[in-house]
Amino acid sequence: MSETVKTDMAEYYARRDNFDEEDVENPDAMDALDEIMERLRELMTGQRVLELACGDGYWTDELAEYAESVLATDINPNLLELAKTRELPEEVVQFAVADARDPQVDGSFTACFAGFWWSHVRRQDQADVIACLTKVVGKGGLLVLVDNSFIEGETVIARTDAEGNTYQIHTVPGGERYEIVKNYHTDSTLRKRLGPLLRDMRVHRYDHYWMLTARLK
Repeated sequence: MSETVKTDMAEYYARRDNFDEEDVENPDAMDALDEIMERLRELMTGQRVLELACGDGYWTDELAEYAESVLATDINPNLLELAKTRELPEEVVQFAVADARDPQVDGSFTACFAGFWWSHVRRQDQADVIACLTKVVGKGGLLVLVDNSFIEGETVIARTDAEGNTYQIHTVPGGERYEIVKNYHTDSTLRKRLGPLLRDMRVHRYDHYWMLTARLK
């Protein structure tokens, strides 16, 4: 009997315990991450930020240093509780349970940020997600996305579906396996899919990562 592979992404992220090691702090790319952090500071200083899929608060911790305010959201309440243990300033950071694909939240925002989340959005859903963000943040709002690049010889893809979405297999503590959408976008695919939905779009490519900045329209 073959082993069952689960596909519930929210459940997977609720059970994993190595956020920084797997997605963010790649020892071979820390210089690039430092550049991204500095660029993020320049962009988000003084902004009222809606953060999507904040997880354990890795990026929230950074944003709290210079944003006017941050509403950090995640679909998993237990991850928000983990993020709260960072003891970020309450006058700056608030938390809310919300689905990043359709964040039903209240607030006045000037910017939206997502770190290592856009790769989990299926290609066929991207336009709808941008439309939802435009409704919440407003036209002209700043959008900043940071995510992983495909690394030849390192990145492992389990399969590709008919829409071009790629998937990886990850194992959580306890040994259960999950098949997770993980799309690795080239500059051309980002421009092709998001260019018509955004304005002033720029893609910055780093070792192991990419960063997109744009205005919602």
